[in-house]
Amino acid sequence: MTQAILEALHDVMTSPWIYPALFALAMLDGFFPVVPAETSVITAGVFAASTGAPDLVPVILVSALGAFVGDHISYAIGRTTNHRLRNGRRSGKAFAWAQKALAERGGLVLVVARYIPGGRTACTLTMGAVTYPRRSFALFDAVAAVSWAVYSGLIGYVGGAAFENDPVKGLLLGLGIAVTITAVVEVVRYLRHRRTARKPEASLVASHD
Repeated sequence: MTQAILEALHDVMTSPWIYPALFALAMLDGFFPVVPAETSVITAGVFAASTGAPDLVPVILVSALGAFVGDHISYAIGRTTNHRLRNGRRSGKAFAWAQKALAERGGLVLVVARYIPGGRTACTLTMGAVTYPRRSFALFDAVAAVSWAVYSGLIGYVGGAAFENDPVKGLLLGLGIAVTITAVVEVVRYLRHRRTARKPEASLVASHD
């Protein structure tokens, strides 16, 4: 079973269609976050290290370009559906979070949000809905897309290099690293949020003493 999966993955990764496929997945992930774009880029990185195909540099380039295009589509959707985003039961909370983060950190939040599951879409939609300047959005998004593609590709490459003769273990290692980094980011973000929430309470108590 494992051998059959490996052979199927190898056929996919050595196909010239892998590059347009990675572009399409990264693009769709920009506004349809259930698409496994990051996993696909990590997998391509694993095979780049363990089998030499596909080539890591084109993998990173097409993934970054796809992410950049997808984020701009999400931005455009945000500009045309801002009323529904603000008032929707589910999207309203994500919109409020992204709007607050945008007010606190400006365009840099877009770079950070690209590494948060669901955060990237909420952020790009919000930036479109609040009509964040398109030129500034493109600048920060270029940094976000390129850094994300490099990060995902290299994580896979590290896993593939560590288990050169066993791509499955390399893939598991790459995914494990990615999940660990995401978990650390989420924990740090949660702790910072709690610390920020406690400050007004402390100030209020002090003012009553």
